[in-house]
Amino acid sequence: MTAKLVLCIGTKKGLFVAESSHKRKRFDLRGPFGPGVGVNATLVDDRASPKIYASSCHPFFGMKLLVSSDLGHKFKETKSVPLFPEGDGRALANIWSLETGDNKKELWCGVEPASLFRSEDAGNTWEMVGGISNHEHARQWHPGNGGLCMHTIVREGSRLHLGISTGGHYLSEDGGTTFVAANQGVGAGFVPDPFPEFGQCVHKIARHSDAPGRLYMQNHGGWQDRPGIGVLRSDDHGKNWYSIAEGLPSDFGFPIVVHPHDPDVVYVVPLEPMTRTCPGGKPAVWRSINGGKSWKKLATGLPKHDGYFTVLRDAMTFDNFKKPAVYFGTTTGQLWVGHEGGEQWECLFNSLPPIHCVKASVLE
Repeated sequence: MTAKLVLCIGTKKGLFVAESSHKRKRFDLRGPFGPGVGVNATLVDDRASPKIYASSCHPFFGMKLLVSSDLGHKFKETKSVPLFPEGDGRALANIWSLETGDNKKELWCGVEPASLFRSEDAGNTWEMVGGISNHEHARQWHPGNGGLCMHTIVREGSRLHLGISTGGHYLSEDGGTTFVAANQGVGAGFVPDPFPEFGQCVHKIARHSDAPGRLYMQNHGGWQDRPGIGVLRSDDHGKNWYSIAEGLPSDFGFPIVVHPHDPDVVYVVPLEPMTRTCPGGKPAVWRSINGGKSWKKLATGLPKHDGYFTVLRDAMTFDNFKKPAVYFGTTTGQLWVGHEGGEQWECLFNSLPPIHCVKASVLE
């Protein structure tokens, strides 16, 4: 059977699904699903019969989790969404991350206000993970510009890494039962202590299964008096971090992604820290092929000037073909594909609503 590519595009006005063959010459777009409602998290679960999940959270009309069993032609609501226990004092404001678990029906979900939930029945019921949701630090976290969100869930065997804005990086080494703040070397520019125990505004964390213990982080950098805290690497499961930002035009940005076939190849999108747009209005993705020791600018095909968009933390991803392509979506509604590892860029869709997240999956 010929492989097909499915792109899930979460936007400010609902979810879009784009489908193509392995040639990536033409993309058929369908949607919006959950029209008019922001989508900040999507997941393509291909462990059994493929399912597409998408958050659909409206502050007035309620919180929903959508699921499709036909590759995004039709969606329905799951039977429930993550909910805080009665009397907790917190209420679900948004769903920011969705990841698969160990068994075929296990899902993990990071929400706002920053908390973690787990489902064992494909998202129909949820249980709060108390080890982090009720952590002694939890009531001391504060919202970042996008809210108090648990936006990153990275699974590494029995280890679980969480990224929280604004809370920092938290590590569990017992499958999610207990967590510790693991921010040694992760700086903050908005508090008096440049390297606090917790409270950093981590933007994204990424890893590759072929490099055990190695993690990459895009942190909230861009501080002139505290340089080198924005783009980081850890080689000991996140217990210690060091800067790999040298050579970049800015260490502020949101996404960070790793090549699906090479753990040494990592991509970022540097932004001006004050405007959160492309430096000088000249969009570019930057790639390292040596784990962050040096960087190369990739801009062929992108606008040469007057390009003042933002790429958000979950709006960049790879497909998993033998020669994979990289994708990013912008807050001005363009979806770009980078062929040959980003050497040549092409705009797939030019006028979507502002893009919050992009996920790619290759299905047989």
